[in-house]
Amino acid sequence: MTTDRQPLALPKGQHKVLLHSCCAPCSGEVMEAMQASGIDFTIFFYNPNIHPRKEYELRKNENIRFAEKFGIPFVDADYDKDHWFARAKGMENEPERGIRCSMCFDMRFERTALYAHEHDFPVITSSLGISRWKNMQQINDCGQRAAEKYPDLLYWDYNWRKAGGSARMIEISKREQFYQQEYCGCAYSLRDTNQHREQNGRAPIRLGVMYYGQEAADQKR
Repeated sequence: MTTDRQPLALPKGQHKVLLHSCCAPCSGEVMEAMQASGIDFTIFFYNPNIHPRKEYELRKNENIRFAEKFGIPFVDADYDKDHWFARAKGMENEPERGIRCSMCFDMRFERTALYAHEHDFPVITSSLGISRWKNMQQINDCGQRAAEKYPDLLYWDYNWRKAGGSARMIEISKREQFYQQEYCGCAYSLRDTNQHREQNGRAPIRLGVMYYGQEAADQKR
């Protein structure tokens, strides 16, 4: 595990956190950073936005693989995609980082907060914010809204990108050869990404093909 990090401490002296994870590449650095600081945490995988099912399983199984490697508890929540599509109704053509993304973050944080409340986790956080493609303020606003529904729950808005976090995210992804997803996750993100590729003369996305560090590994063979 990478060790050149500053020690972390949970807010208000708490000792346990429920980590909402969106995928292994984003959560790898978050997980290693919390382990290095001796923080007790459990991974909560609830991402009904990911489409299609094949992509969902790829991302989930990579996260499970990494969690099992370090003995980290993993909660596999429901894939209630019909509920997600129902909430996204009318937002099909909204841009990335717009109101559809806020709805998506709200939905995932609401479920994370409920599980935390029901299972005595005093703090929730997420790996979503480590990606440079995401709006960190948008994510934190959604996390705060979800946690505020429960008086016994805090949302930890730690900036996982700082102090080299973003660089270590890529370093860990290459080391572990994580599956490298090529779009945010939802059906509309996949549609828009493929439309952009077509306009620029690129082939459409192929699921389950790209892995971090794959070229370097192939060159060593």
